[in-house]
Amino acid sequence: MKRSLAALLAVSALAGCGGGQKIDPNAQYGPNPLLPEPKEALISDVGVYKVVGWKAGETPTVPAGFRIEAIATGLANPRNVLALPNGDVLIVESKKEGGEPVQRPKDPIRDWIMSMAHGQAKSGEAPPPSNRITLVRDTNGDGRPDGRSVLVDKLNAPFGVAVIGSDLYVANTDAIVRYPFVPGQTRITAPGVKVADLPAGPINHHWTKSLTASPDGSRLYVGIGSNSNAMERGEEAERDRAAILEVDPATGLLKVYASGLRNPNGLTFYPGSNTLWAVINERDELGPDLVPDYMTSVQPGGFYGWPYSYYGQHVDPRVRPQRPELVAKAISPDYSLGSHVAPLGLAFYTGASFPAAYQGGAFVGEHGSWNRSDPHGYKVAFIRFQGGRPTGMPQDFVTGFLKDGKARGRPVGVAVDRTGALLVADDVGNTVWRISHAGGAPAAGSGGPSGT
Repeated sequence: MKRSLAALLAVSALAGCGGGQKIDPNAQYGPNPLLPEPKEALISDVGVYKVVGWKAGETPTVPAGFRIEAIATGLANPRNVLALPNGDVLIVESKKEGGEPVQRPKDPIRDWIMSMAHGQAKSGEAPPPSNRITLVRDTNGDGRPDGRSVLVDKLNAPFGVAVIGSDLYVANTDAIVRYPFVPGQTRITAPGVKVADLPAGPINHHWTKSLTASPDGSRLYVGIGSNSNAMERGEEAERDRAAILEVDPATGLLKVYASGLRNPNGLTFYPGSNTLWAVINERDELGPDLVPDYMTSVQPGGFYGWPYSYYGQHVDPRVRPQRPELVAKAISPDYSLGSHVAPLGLAFYTGASFPAAYQGGAFVGEHGSWNRSDPHGYKVAFIRFQGGRPTGMPQDFVTGFLKDGKARGRPVGVAVDRTGALLVADDVGNTVWRISHAGGAPAAGSGGPSGT
């Protein structure tokens, strides 16, 4: 059942919500989302759902003409997935250890509410091993794994993973680490070598670090989320954060590639180009319909507003000091995904087995909202692209993670495997799902996506 903050805190005088003008969700998709006036409340509008996991035989829902099946179950918080050219699939299982310092009276309330949205080990049972990369092998590409092994373990809250040549790069929460790796290997025994330190520390509010390699393999790009919601911990806590960093894998030297991105995830290059794209988790606590999360191309040296503004020049009134000179140059994102959908995964479709209308479009793993009483996200959305740009309304592609007011799962990372199937990491359901087209390779123009 859904647990509203008002019900949980009815005995206190703190209960409240963002309230105010309600927005049609469809008005917040695309390049020019409808933005209401900001409304800050003592306690924000909150909705979380009891986690029950998947019952035997249950799966998420996919459109007609597609089928879905689990390729790995019994995982421990799978957050990301990488498909290799030889058919192997790397699954990043990750768990953050420890909490954060409390700096506002509402912080422990928020943290407690959010913790309920993640599954817990049963009473008296030790949690299963996490902070590792599991390899699943599908030799013939039929979606039925032939083997499974722990490729590398004892990692530190890993999330991003990339392969360049004969090296595997892992973005732990505090550093990028390189391992010698030859595709086909099922276990890495060599120690990892630190390539570069990443911003972390005792707060480390956004601990997941997304990672991708440039098309030529000469650079790595890593997403570093902010250490706060709207810089309430001060400027020093945000050094080299809310940014995408460019890293030279040979020397470990890094620099800020783009900034003002509150929590950038799903870093990936558009197929056949040198244009980097990402999905961004925007700020909370300005009301249930602010601020929309988004998908955007990332300009080198670009500034995207956080914390001083959002969607270009819309000023966040909470931030002190104000920086009008930065607000003036803030870049508006390419495509709004809606408010508080929590996008964490992004993959462009480059396979050949889905209908032609999916070619070059974007699949986005939306982990799901907490800062609103009615849910947004909790699905994998598809957005068409034309000429390398997003267009039209999003399509609900994988749904059913919320059923009967309870959470079966929550999607995170997404990837396309060598057969053209879509892979989805489900951290609450502890499963990786594989979605294939039931008819195999369809005729051009058949069965294209419809709008939401």
